Amino acid sequence: MTEQYVLDLQEVDAAQVAVVGGKGAHLGGLSGIEGVHVPGGFCVTTDAFRRIMAEAPSIADRLDQLSRLNADDREEIRTISAQIRRTIEGIVIPGEIEAAITRALARFGEQTAYAVRSSATAEDLPTASFAGQQDTYLNVMGPTAILQHVSRCWASLFTERAVTYRQRNGIDHRTVHMAVVVQQMVFPQAAGILFTADPVTGNRKVATVDAGFGLGEALVSGLVNADAFKVRDGEVVAKTIAAKQRAIHALPAGGTEEVAIDSQRQEQPALTDAQVVRLVQLGRRIEAHFGRPQDIEWCLADDGFQIVQSRPITTLFPIPEARDQENHLYVSVGHQQMMTDPMKPLGLSVWQLTAMAPMHEAGGRLFVDVTQRLASPASRAALLDLMGRGDPLVRDALETVLDRDDFVPSLPDAGPGGPPTGAASAPIETHPAIVTQLIERSQASLDALKRDIRTKSGPALFDFLLEAFEEHKRVLRDPLSMQAIMAGMEATWWLNDKLGEWLGEKNAADTLTLSAPGNVTSEMGLALLDVADVIRPRAEVVAFLQGVEDEGFLDELAKLAGGTEARDAIEAYLDRYGMRCVGEIDITRPRWSERPTTIVPVILDNVRNFAPGAAERRFEEGRQKALEKEQDVLSRLRALPDGDRKADEAKRMIDRVRTFIGYREYPKYGIISRYFVYKQALMAEAERLVQANVLAEPEDVFYLTFQEFHDVVRSQQVDDRLIQQRKDAFRSYCALTPPRVLTSDGEAVTGAYRRDDVPAGALVGLPVSAGTVEGRARVILDMAQAELEAGDILVTSYTDPSWSPLFVGIAGLVTEVGGLMTHGAVIAREYGLPAVVGVEQATRLIRDGQRIRVHGSDGYVEILG
Repeated sequence: MTEQYVLDLQEVDAAQVAVVGGKGAHLGGLSGIEGVHVPGGFCVTTDAFRRIMAEAPSIADRLDQLSRLNADDREEIRTISAQIRRTIEGIVIPGEIEAAITRALARFGEQTAYAVRSSATAEDLPTASFAGQQDTYLNVMGPTAILQHVSRCWASLFTERAVTYRQRNGIDHRTVHMAVVVQQMVFPQAAGILFTADPVTGNRKVATVDAGFGLGEALVSGLVNADAFKVRDGEVVAKTIAAKQRAIHALPAGGTEEVAIDSQRQEQPALTDAQVVRLVQLGRRIEAHFGRPQDIEWCLADDGFQIVQSRPITTLFPIPEARDQENHLYVSVGHQQMMTDPMKPLGLSVWQLTAMAPMHEAGGRLFVDVTQRLASPASRAALLDLMGRGDPLVRDALETVLDRDDFVPSLPDAGPGGPPTGAASAPIETHPAIVTQLIERSQASLDALKRDIRTKSGPALFDFLLEAFEEHKRVLRDPLSMQAIMAGMEATWWLNDKLGEWLGEKNAADTLTLSAPGNVTSEMGLALLDVADVIRPRAEVVAFLQGVEDEGFLDELAKLAGGTEARDAIEAYLDRYGMRCVGEIDITRPRWSERPTTIVPVILDNVRNFAPGAAERRFEEGRQKALEKEQDVLSRLRALPDGDRKADEAKRMIDRVRTFIGYREYPKYGIISRYFVYKQALMAEAERLVQANVLAEPEDVFYLTFQEFHDVVRSQQVDDRLIQQRKDAFRSYCALTPPRVLTSDGEAVTGAYRRDDVPAGALVGLPVSAGTVEGRARVILDMAQAELEAGDILVTSYTDPSWSPLFVGIAGLVTEVGGLMTHGAVIAREYGLPAVVGVEQATRLIRDGQRIRVHGSDGYVEILG
């Protein structure tokens, strides 16, 4: 095959990324769109780059050195990347490449001014935007200068910033090649950037235009503030005209200069409204061609727009697919389930098949469409009340959208809109036997599942599982179970509302629910203290556990003095709780039983930070505090007018909350227990597929939906490209932050707390567990990395039940996600930990090791330094 060193832009299409890089391919695609003007030019292909790299064998050694470095070894990266750049720029361009470039220049005119732009093969892809990673040179004139700048563009693949970016994102330096785009210069009156979707809110129906005088580099480099326009439905709906004091202009002999703008022109708009609307229409045509929202660099010259760049906007959160063109409003499931990370396709589909409501996928997350429930006034009030009690930010976001009269249609009431929120007419009696009966029913269903699944394999397993999913939903739908959960929650709300009104008590239920019986999640935390009691006196075991890395460590334990007892204690714990893990609603996540090393750091923290018998002591202390609080509240109520009635009502509610609040955690335990049984059967199928050479590795099934997995087992064939695409998509979803509320226009609606009773500089959140505590913040994103000391305050993004073993060793809790009745909040109250949840960006705003004060009753966090 003969190398092709130069391609005319008109010959290039968007599929040729490997030949002309991301920028070149996009420009080639743009050139083919009717009505879109792209400055003429050509691409120096990646064949030329590979030829240059082959001229200097020393580069291969340096790339080997780079591949061994950590992304944080900045000095080393700086030194090696500079050496590579110097080597590339020093290579004499081979005659054939020089001749091909010179011939292309002759076609456009040798003395024409050109822009020379780097175009890497990993740049401007749908899943990763590398904007600004490589170099652009403007107003370059003459063949000698152009060849020199082509060399610089090749070298720019190895700037420190580009190298670090690839190291951080796991991109092999050898797989990325550099093409160079050489285009005729445009000398514009105005230039700027057009986003065909609002990059801040994500709204796909709103386009934003930034505009300034002269060349667009002034905006891109941050030299000037731009005029900003927002366009919706063909009209400018908002604009800000900036004082544009400087611009970048081309010099006649080549190069550019910064110039001051005449004071009379500084506040004139760079574009008229009509021009802005015309530009957005062009942008919409480009967006339609590429099939996704675009970030477009444009120039205005002689009243005509020229497009010099277009790349996908990679930061937008995807929109769930809908079967109609109507407006839809979606609420994040992850924020309710304390799991905002992306889920893999198998995890998504199994959760959808076992969920109580239809769920829609976008960006690796699940959403519930609440449009219909918001359309009718009665169901709207019930939904908003429920959401508001759980997470005020969701309620506020929904109300923000409802305030726009036209987004959610109003329908006549179709009847009552959900459960009443008052607890007075609760439908079940307060009796512990109800909870016992519910747990027995759930356990019997789980035992039957374990018994019946043993004999199932192949396609028959999948048919069996579809039936098991129906039984799963039947257990969840058990009316008695729903009544028990609501009874505990409603009693909590009643106590907080009434004791607040009668006694001025804030969040009194927090203390009254300390050490409530039967809470499987808080028992899980205390049980790990008992495991630590077994291990603490056995010095050899403690020393061994400190160095554990291999998942088979339990077998090794038996060889040590006291190791058999330690192993038995850990295995007994895993028998009861080993189906749990962080992000447990995703069936593909590794369970503690599959990765027992996860709980070792927590066991060692407990060994270090607690004395023997701590679990029983902690539980009893909590129970006593709750009892004292009850006596205190009841005696104060009796002293009030009509006090005996108030005290009797409160006593009924206290008994009720202590009877039912612990059960709140059980259905999730039941779900996750069933999930582990499903997973073990599914992974046995995956292993069979590997043995039959259908799959490369068992975990590949995680990137198939349940139905696709079923089809693969039936056909014994798999589409490897589909699995690779899904892996790439999952990686890109990890970089996205899911919104609490999302519209079908793509707008991520962020709610606000709307409070003015918080000290300046404090971080606002939702108060979920009373008390104030001051201590060292430990910002921990991975439970396995936790090293906690007594008195530490845990700061993390979210806490599902798997985090509760850490709760026994901390003094307070701050999370970015959460609500009044989410798992972290329930367990924090049970352990008596002051807690504030729903603190936006807490893990970024609070630094590990800072001293902070958590106001668990008032819902804010102060950073003390």
